[in-house]
Order: sequence, then structure tokens, then C-alpha cells
Amino acid sequence: MIEERSAGVILFNKAEGIQFLVLKYPSGHWDFVKGNIEEGEGEEETVKRELFEETGINNLEIHQGFNEKAEYNYYKKNNKVHKIVSYYLAETNQKQVKLSFEHLEYKWSDYEDSMKLITFENSKEILKKGNEIINNPTKN
Repeated sequence: MIEERSAGVILFNKAEGIQFLVLKYPSGHWDFVKGNIEEGEGEEETVKRELFEETGINNLEIHQGFNEKAEYNYYKKNNKVHKIVSYYLAETNQKQVKLSFEHLEYKWSDYEDSMKLITFENSKEILKKGNEIINNPTKN
């Protein structure tokens, strides 16, 4: 089995209440920005690079202490791949998104709408944890 490591970000802004950025992938699912960690790159570097490549956003503040992992398997060219994604929580004051070719559309949406949009349960669980930290910062 092939092992693959990625890093992703639960990005939010507080311009109009707390809103999360979710992206629609060509396969039809909604999820967060994420991408493979390149050789010699740390997870936070990957998050910043992928966020800029996929959305044009380069202004973010990563919340230290939040690093949630999601693991799943998928098939790539008839090979089973075990993927581990490390998710970070980050805030931005940028709302304008310049989508890359990797996505069909994006939405800034509140917690409830984001939970409805996001396709995969593991991503919903990570969003739930991130939302708790944003709303209860003293508990962490």
C-alpha cells in the first residue's frame, strides 16, 4: 500500500460572524484546502503554500495547538493509497478567493451550513473541534 501525507487548513474569518471556507472538488465533494507535503517542507509550510495556490489567500494566522489528523484509503491508478492529512486551524481577514483549476466553487459559510456542505464525516469531526476552539478559546 502506498502512504501519502498531506496538510490542510480549516480557514475562517470573522468579517460577518464566524465563517469557514469550503471548496467544491471536481469529484463533487466539499472539503477544506489540502495538499501533499513536498520534500523538505513542513506541514505549516504546506498549509500556506496550498492555501495560496488553491485560493490566492496569503494572509493567515495559524492557531497553535490545533493539529487534527484524518486518515482514509482511496485508489489511485489501481493502487491502494493510505492517506494521512494533518489539519490546522487558521484565521484570515481576506475574503476574496481566486480559485485554482483544482476546484469548481467555494463558499464562506457559517458552522451549520459548512457542516451541511462538507461531504466526509472525518472532515465534519475536525470542523466541529475547530469550531469549539474558536468559540471557547480559554478551554485550550
